[in-house]
Amino acid sequence: MARTSRMALLALGACAATSTAPALAAQAQNPVEAFPNRPIRIVIGFTSGGQPSIVARILSAKLSEVLGQQVIVDNRPGAGGTIGTKIVADATPDGYTLLSASPSHVIQPAIYAKLPYDTRRDFSGITTTATASYMLVVTTSLPVKSVNDLIALARAKPGQLNFGSAGSGSATHFAAELFKMSAQIAVVHVPYKGIPEALTDVVGGRVQFIMTPPSTLVALLKDGKLRALAVTGKARIRSYPDLPTVAESGVPDFQWETWAGVFAPSKTPRAIIEKLNREITGVLRMPDVQQRLLAMEAEPAPCTPTELDALVAREIVKMAELARKAGITPQ
Repeated sequence: MARTSRMALLALGACAATSTAPALAAQAQNPVEAFPNRPIRIVIGFTSGGQPSIVARILSAKLSEVLGQQVIVDNRPGAGGTIGTKIVADATPDGYTLLSASPSHVIQPAIYAKLPYDTRRDFSGITTTATASYMLVVTTSLPVKSVNDLIALARAKPGQLNFGSAGSGSATHFAAELFKMSAQIAVVHVPYKGIPEALTDVVGGRVQFIMTPPSTLVALLKDGKLRALAVTGKARIRSYPDLPTVAESGVPDFQWETWAGVFAPSKTPRAIIEKLNREITGVLRMPDVQQRLLAMEAEPAPCTPTELDALVAREIVKMAELARKAGITPQ
């Protein structure tokens, strides 16, 4: 609809003889009214295998259609997601540079003593896009068949088992730290640049386990290269109905569910924030998009900008408390 409206304005503006031409030309120059009139970039602070990246790529193709402009996904991994996040914080607040973020966005204040941006002040939420459980998987060379087996082995060999993550401060890191604390085991964190790199070492047996979205594991589980022990959320998932939750497996106080969300620099005009919210949530309600998300065990999760900002505020407090209890000190 937005594209049709812009085309109509341009057609009317070509009629120079009409008395309304100057007003229409002035309206067309208004950056809010004209938005978007060039490609939009969605920056992700991790490599392309993670859930925020996968969800962003699903959305980008549809958004390109409904907005009439190309929507480009730009992976900028490094420093626990802070490199990509800073790019967006420093970007011109015009709606053309956005951030696709995961819980790492609210974890960063807990692990970095001095961030090059303020997580709450420098970003405006647009909408959450999806939520999902993680899956706890182990290398097939490890002689364990259940969560209880893994805990027993870790307790028998304190400090000798490793877990991988998509990087220090990533959601995969904090999920495993919560498991480590809840299960009262001593295991060693091995950070990687992203989930694909970490999974390579779990498959090879150099790292014993990882917690990561099911969407990153489908082929590896199908080929028998990894063994799934449990899912981390409050309920079992569709694709693996016989796989218990971690809570069902003997760690009753454990639960971890991840989310993906889209943010803009904080000074982005509210009208642009609201338009992006309408367009993105509209895409999330499309049946084919919902089917693709559900196929990767992610639940479509549209919300208002205000609700996403409130989620960020709550989660910053929760992640700081988790970091404190897990003994993670700011770097």
